[in-house]
Amino acid sequence: MAGPAFRAAAVRVRVPATSANLGPGFDAFGLALGLYDDVVVRVADSGLHVDIAGEGADTLARDEKHLVVRSLRTAFDLLGGQPRGLEVVCANRIPHGRGLGSSSAAICAGIIAARAVTIGGASALDDTALLELATEIEGHPDNVAACLLGGFTVAWSEGGAARAIRMDPAQSLVPVVFVPADPVLTETARGLLPRTVPHVDAAANAGRAALLVEALTRRPELLLPATEDRLHQEYRTPAMPETLSLVNRLRGEGVPAVVSGAGPTVLALTDEGAADKVSRHAGEGWAAHRLSLDAAGACVLPLAGGQ
Repeated sequence: MAGPAFRAAAVRVRVPATSANLGPGFDAFGLALGLYDDVVVRVADSGLHVDIAGEGADTLARDEKHLVVRSLRTAFDLLGGQPRGLEVVCANRIPHGRGLGSSSAAICAGIIAARAVTIGGASALDDTALLELATEIEGHPDNVAACLLGGFTVAWSEGGAARAIRMDPAQSLVPVVFVPADPVLTETARGLLPRTVPHVDAAANAGRAALLVEALTRRPELLLPATEDRLHQEYRTPAMPETLSLVNRLRGEGVPAVVSGAGPTVLALTDEGAADKVSRHAGEGWAAHRLSLDAAGACVLPLAGGQ
């Protein structure tokens, strides 16, 4: 049986950074941010060539172990077969190991690029299958859903399959991220979480998560109470004490702030008038970045022009 046919031209995929959890929405909520990795993939006659610029250029593998390559390979298997060779060029801007969805971005870039260079790929691997595949590789759907769909997403599992819905965040929201110099492994942060939590804490989080949907989309003045969390953030203090200290300091000033994903980055949700003032809360060892919200999610772009 003949394998798939591939396009001769290279494809360029742009994928956004993401922040998961957003306080009470543990393993369910995600927000796409205006900070992007670009990946260019071309089917070659033979071999594998990987080039990396930017974040991770000095540390990431340039062989089959690279997460973009592994994701390409997994998607090609589903699409019917592997190409004879691959050229992969990564321009990375999303910090690694900081809770901004760098692994989800790599996964989504790989599977979308594989679909794009495969003739008939869009019909063989539709958007629903794309989310399921990304979740299978990543292990949870919160970041990959926001990366694929853009905006504010709620993800869940139904019958063993990943599902997600997308909503538009309030246009007035301005995210500010505080990125520390040192990473924290997601496995380390997750390992600190208890197997059970008090019923009162679970009930409180359920209410706050419901409120956060309203606050993020229509009533941002409710973001401070809506981002209160009792399920995971404080438990992670031993791995990132400076992160939780900054979160508590910002919240004490009335700024809705949360641990971004598994940390150690801090995400503050503010507005145009307060963003610069909030950014000045970054002390020594932190880099504050005022970002936009991403509405488009992962997409295939022309090779030339535009950033």
